[in-house]
Amino acid sequence: MIFEVKNIVKYFGGLAAVNNVSFKVNEGEIFGLIGPNGSGKTTIFNLISHFHSVTSGNIYFNDMDITTLKTHKINHLGIGRTFQIVKPLGRLTVLDNVIAAAFSKAQNKSDARKIALETLEFCRLDHRKDILAKSLSIGERKRLEITRSLATKPTLLLLDETAAGLNPTEVDEAIDLIKKINDKGITIIIVEHIMKVIMTISHRIHAINFGQTIAEGTPQEVANNPAVIEAYLGEQYAHS
Repeated sequence: MIFEVKNIVKYFGGLAAVNNVSFKVNEGEIFGLIGPNGSGKTTIFNLISHFHSVTSGNIYFNDMDITTLKTHKINHLGIGRTFQIVKPLGRLTVLDNVIAAAFSKAQNKSDARKIALETLEFCRLDHRKDILAKSLSIGERKRLEITRSLATKPTLLLLDETAAGLNPTEVDEAIDLIKKINDKGITIIIVEHIMKVIMTISHRIHAINFGQTIAEGTPQEVANNPAVIEAYLGEQYAHS
């Protein structure tokens, strides 16, 4: 086991956005996190990366309690993440965007540039390295977001709706890239609405609704779970 969230709770005012969620992730695993819009998935990512503080509960990475660590320290330990709404540094080139991220681990500009070029090549974005990031298509911006997170040299990568807004060809390319990242030994937790992606690549899936766990298991087990069907399709489907 590389990662665990234990009984985490997050209140915004009187609303429990995350309510007593627990799960464990094994090293080398692709762990899917699913749920309807507003169910608390991105909030969980924000708690893991300490973008928000937990109300109660604990988060562990490699047996270390990281619940109260600052965001940059969590990244430095080896947890990288992407964001649902991608915001590259638009006036910088694609290469400079990745160099900026690489400074998380690099000792100097030369080292950061080397990491950036290698990561761009791995993510098949090297042919766009010299153009301004604001000129990229949505699909390329999503790929740049992954590239930047990989440049921080994570051992655990949080992917937040990587395939949202992509056309079918780009979705297939995103699936291939995520598998390739996992093949490098990087553990992945992925939030995704596109079921083709989550069901194709996940080893296990954790489903939440209204901030609470409703199911966990293999993709097949979760897909057939009445509570999951009800959460996504409505009560009539769960009992049909």
